[in-house]
Amino acid sequence: MAPVKRQAYEAQFKLQAISYAVLNGNRAAAKEFHINESMVRKWRKQESELRQAKETKQSFRGNKARWPQLEDRLEDWIVEERTAGRSVSTVAIRLKATAMAQDLNIQHFQGGPSWCFRFMKRRRLSIRQRAAAAQQLPEDYDQKLSVFRRHCCNKMADRKVPPHRVTSMDELPLTFHVPMKSTAEDAEAGATAHDAPVFSVVLGCHGDGQKLPPMVIWKRKTLPKEAFPAGVVVRANQRGRMDEEDLGAWLREVYVRRPDGHSHAAPSLLVCTSTHAHLAAATAENRAELLSSELVIIPAGLTKALQPLDMGVARAFKGKLRAAWERWVTDGEHSGRQRRASHATICEWVQDAWAQVSAVTVARAFAKAGFAAEQTPGIHSDTDEREDGVLAGEEAWQFGSDTEDEDFDGLMEED
Repeated sequence: MAPVKRQAYEAQFKLQAISYAVLNGNRAAAKEFHINESMVRKWRKQESELRQAKETKQSFRGNKARWPQLEDRLEDWIVEERTAGRSVSTVAIRLKATAMAQDLNIQHFQGGPSWCFRFMKRRRLSIRQRAAAAQQLPEDYDQKLSVFRRHCCNKMADRKVPPHRVTSMDELPLTFHVPMKSTAEDAEAGATAHDAPVFSVVLGCHGDGQKLPPMVIWKRKTLPKEAFPAGVVVRANQRGRMDEEDLGAWLREVYVRRPDGHSHAAPSLLVCTSTHAHLAAATAENRAELLSSELVIIPAGLTKALQPLDMGVARAFKGKLRAAWERWVTDGEHSGRQRRASHATICEWVQDAWAQVSAVTVARAFAKAGFAAEQTPGIHSDTDEREDGVLAGEEAWQFGSDTEDEDFDGLMEED
């Protein structure tokens, strides 16, 4: 005997059956709509939920809260935080939920990403990304792009500069403050302002996909007395941004590690944005550090189209950096009490995140910017940029992801 196929009914159909049952009784409704009487009784108990659901809703499976008291308190806290103008990230929600679970003596509460996603869906909360400030384009934008790219191609052809000797350098200002760049709020709530940067990461990479060691510049007068990883160059100044002195240090300690970096006979190109510190590379003090390199400054207003690091590389790096912070702040040792990560630990995250950015991601960015061919020899396949445990599909959309236009601000500053 073949099994009976189960029928799914939409909320609209169920409400029609309920209305008929109210007037004529459950048995009459079951006969009229060709359903079992027990289903009518069940639907009448769910009438309030059915009237709030979409007409096409067919089931309430998996949407019932296991800890309704916890979720009520948590929703009240989110509303209070948003009313006060404070952003609330998914990580902050999970930390607060863990602390509330302890106060309520709830056993075996994990508060993981999947639970957070379901909680937000039940309470109709969503993620709002911070809006990036739009870069105003010059009137002759397309013409300037064409002229600059032709200028660079001519230099590379005249000096016979291969892709592995074309280097892009830029710095990413980062912040320490919770919450992170995504905030949980109702659809009507607006975005919050960016926090001031408290440290910067200087990244450098080549047209063939290879990368230079990262430099971290802390916003403080002196370097912390900690044991930093050997693969990161660490600096400090009162602004937390690259200045002329830091640029000189980057040329001496980082840029010299490029392919044939110690050779005067190996022509190369160094591509930078038009910041004051980067322009200092052309001064007499730094010319000796450039050796046979030629400095190429991207004109103001053209950075997004010509800086390879802005074409997916910075996004991949910040996504991995954020994933490292989220793992640290939500694990058993730190969950619920938000201890501060040490400067050395953060530098380790920077080093690991930069190492995980694939060579193909970098090479494609150079090709998109016009500094290399679409397919770089020696690179045949990409590596998956997604972290283990990162949610996909609807959950990934709900939680959002970093972009090169946004600050990563998921850390807290040490006293």
